[in-house]
Amino acid sequence: MASRTGYRLARDRMKLAEHRLGPVARREGFDSVAAMLAALWSKPVASLGWSVIEALLNPETWFRRDRATFDTLATELLPALVRARGGQPIRIWSAGCSTGQEVWSIAMAALEVGAPVEIIGTDLSHRALEKARSGAYTGFEIQRGLKAATMLRWFDQTEETWIARAELRAVARFARANLLTPPAEDVRFDLIFCRHVLDDMQPAVRGQVLDQLERRLVDDGCLFLGAGERIDADSLAFRPVAGRQGLFVKAPGSLRRAA
Repeated sequence: MASRTGYRLARDRMKLAEHRLGPVARREGFDSVAAMLAALWSKPVASLGWSVIEALLNPETWFRRDRATFDTLATELLPALVRARGGQPIRIWSAGCSTGQEVWSIAMAALEVGAPVEIIGTDLSHRALEKARSGAYTGFEIQRGLKAATMLRWFDQTEETWIARAELRAVARFARANLLTPPAEDVRFDLIFCRHVLDDMQPAVRGQVLDQLERRLVDDGCLFLGAGERIDADSLAFRPVAGRQGLFVKAPGSLRRAA
């Protein structure tokens, strides 16, 4: 898992492995998780390997997680970028978007302030991306982070789910991507969200991922990590913004390299 994705299975999550891998083992026709892992070890099969990896990834997310992040986005960054870009679409990347709540939260913030945006959400998990693309959430999921007025403004209610409206879908798309793999397209972004992703990665690869993000960010762009996340010695590519938890800009050294 670490060699393919950079993620480590921390001790406190080892106990979850059996629970999460059980359905994978049954789906693949194995009598037990141990038998499946033994088969995978003796004869690696890419499709099975990725199924195991996806089952062990942490899918935890909710709407407007770390609410101060979205307050900063809506009241400060998006208005400033609208002025700086002269009406051109603001490109935003949600890296490690899981089941899509972050992408829709960004889209809501942008549309509410009239900012033209193009948002892409990427993740390793096929299953998470399927849900993200559907834009459909249960009553529990939709209420986790959204007020009633926001739910009614941006989602249509069916008998069992709330579904993102066409206005949101028009500015967002989803794709599968591994943060350790160089992108096929040389696209740069005004804002990058990579929140609560690095903490689960091995220290040796966090710097590699941050360097990749730095290359994908425009020089006057911003990077959002999770509230309380720090990069410290992982990379010299970014420096934190004082008074804005989780917000980073390119370090002077990075700008000199770009020039």
